[in-house]
Amino acid sequence: MIIGVPKEIKDHETRVGLVPSGVSALVEAGHQVLVEAGAGIGSSIPDHIYVRSGAQIVPNAAQVWSRADMVVKVKEPQLAEYAYLRPGLLLFTYLHLAPLPELTQKLVDSRTTSIAYETIREEDGSLPLLTPMSEVAGRMSVQVGAQYLERPNGGRGILLGGVPGVAPANVVILGGGVVGLNAAKIAVGMGAHVTIIDKNLNRLRDLDDIFNNQVVTLASNAWTIRESLKLADLVIGGVLVPGASAPRIVRRDMLADMRKGSVIVDVAIDQGGCLETSRPTTHTDPVYFVDDVLHYCVSNMPAAVPHTSTLALTNATFPYVLQIAGSGFEKAVANSRAIAEGVNTYQSHITCPAVAESQNRPFHELAAVL
Repeated sequence: MIIGVPKEIKDHETRVGLVPSGVSALVEAGHQVLVEAGAGIGSSIPDHIYVRSGAQIVPNAAQVWSRADMVVKVKEPQLAEYAYLRPGLLLFTYLHLAPLPELTQKLVDSRTTSIAYETIREEDGSLPLLTPMSEVAGRMSVQVGAQYLERPNGGRGILLGGVPGVAPANVVILGGGVVGLNAAKIAVGMGAHVTIIDKNLNRLRDLDDIFNNQVVTLASNAWTIRESLKLADLVIGGVLVPGASAPRIVRRDMLADMRKGSVIVDVAIDQGGCLETSRPTTHTDPVYFVDDVLHYCVSNMPAAVPHTSTLALTNATFPYVLQIAGSGFEKAVANSRAIAEGVNTYQSHITCPAVAESQNRPFHELAAVL
């Protein structure tokens, strides 16, 4: 199989879909790897390292997309890449299609087969390719939030951990999953007062045990969220429904009761965000205010730390890349329920139920259309 690795073009997206060790393993297995010139520079991987690993460097994206049987990326195709989608192409990347009907339509119209990292689900219910970036984004969310709480950056002028004689910041984390857990680790480590809100009581029990009573855990409902937001200096949105649009659990009217200069970091923005006031932003223009509350809704947060993020991501994705390349698409989905769960579009069909439901479009079982 020919595997193509294009350079990412989303704003400040400096991760890359395959590292040299993965190239070497694929080449040893008899595959060909095409890497666009400069694709790894943002992650501190120069072209000559890819060449040494057995890759062929090609001068532009068009050659990668047109020659590859499978394109391995990090982020969903951008508008300039839509023209490269075609019948017979296998696309393996983060897609987050639920809030992107235009991209979904383009994938369907072009009869591209797409496998989304975020919907690959193992038998134990885990999301192995979403987890590493959720870990990065969760930890970054507190780091970023602490920065924007500083007065010159538009915040209230609060030091997250306080000092002796002065109370620390109140951090409210919406969702106790991977993002929430990792955000809490950093916030607790920095000395903040941390509250985690989740609807799963068993998860709250687990978090209480993990943090040994260092965090407050609350059952999620509209009243609890509203009252917690009133006292929050930093709010982390980490709500996830795999493959589907995130539920908007924070309503616009709740912001009116929040402190001026408080900060919201909505990590769920890839799936549409968990606040009514959330809209995607970029690393170039990351923040905006609603009712004097600062919103940070960058949809590719881990790209700010590409060296760490690329290694963490490819550690998780590469075994699946190798499996798909080695057996081909049809055998891969037949042999792996996890990979089959990851297929979002096949030819002209939407094969992910959460995407179809979010966009009110027909859903087709993958097995029925293969």
